[in-house]
Amino acid sequence: MKPTYNPSKLRRARKFGFRKRNQTSAGRKVLRNRRRKGRAKLTASVARRFR
Repeated sequence: MKPTYNPSKLRRARKFGFRKRNQTSAGRKVLRNRRRKGRAKLTASVARRFR
């Protein structure tokens, strides 16, 4: 059997990223709560490379 968790940064960002969270009222609530708590990272995101 293959492992069930096959990490992919892009898939993670698309499913749990900022834009996905903003699409639903529940997702916006998640963002609101994380802002209130003072989280450094609000959502999963792909790290940008500096050029």
